[in-house]
Amino acid sequence: MTVSTSVDAEQAWKDLQRIRVPQERVDDEFERSASGGRGVTYGTAALMWMFLAGVGMELPGWGVGLFVAAYVCLLSVLIVMSSRRSRMQLHHTRCPGRMWAAFGAVAVLVGGAIVLADHLTEPLEPVYAGLIQATAGVAVYLLSLAPANRWAADAVRSGGVPADDEDAGR
Repeated sequence: MTVSTSVDAEQAWKDLQRIRVPQERVDDEFERSASGGRGVTYGTAALMWMFLAGVGMELPGWGVGLFVAAYVCLLSVLIVMSSRRSRMQLHHTRCPGRMWAAFGAVAVLVGGAIVLADHLTEPLEPVYAGLIQATAGVAVYLLSLAPANRWAADAVRSGGVPADDEDAGR
């Protein structure tokens, strides 16, 4: 015994669009919230600059430890404030591998800029070298963060399939 149902193509298309539009809104909100906003970005950059400039002053061991503790505490406060403000809560499976890859790539770029600046500023006094290293590290962070966030958010929007592959399948 077979049961057949007629499918109205126009109604099916409308139903698909009704489902698709909310998903696009979720993707748009994810893309907007990926960076946390300008305040979080510039707040993180300011904290990073102060931390790197402070560590570059060749403090004693206990001073570096105190500086690291203060940095982690202030960064944690910034993260908590940002996450409370966020209207969107994502399940952990919605965070693709591209997000971790983007995070790692930015970390490597910033670390590389700091090491390179350290190497280039060796002849300078520690205070000036620390300021240059901090500025170089934060500049690389700010310049690389937006493209990395767009690349990571694009994976969520396309469902994890690169845009070129998705179009080729059609």
